[in-house]
Amino acid sequence: MALATLTARVDEKDKSSFDSFCSNVGLNTSTAINLFVKAVLRENRIPFEIAQTPDPFFSEANMAYVKKSVQELKNGKGTAHELIEVDDE
Repeated sequence: MALATLTARVDEKDKSSFDSFCSNVGLNTSTAINLFVKAVLRENRIPFEIAQTPDPFFSEANMAYVKKSVQELKNGKGTAHELIEVDDE
């Protein structure tokens, strides 16, 4: 069986952590990725659940706070301000 090279770009820290994990369980990175590929082909799907992490902004507690704040503004309490943009970098 001929081998082919698979190239993927990942964050440096993620690669380092993945390499360390693989080493800790007695695998190398290439073997771990081959295990993943074989599982995908065998099961004809991604072999684990992919779930979206909910945005904490839309949590019940935060939405209740936002609604309360909006109501206070409508009732004349509080002060409306212009949006101040801040660079995250």
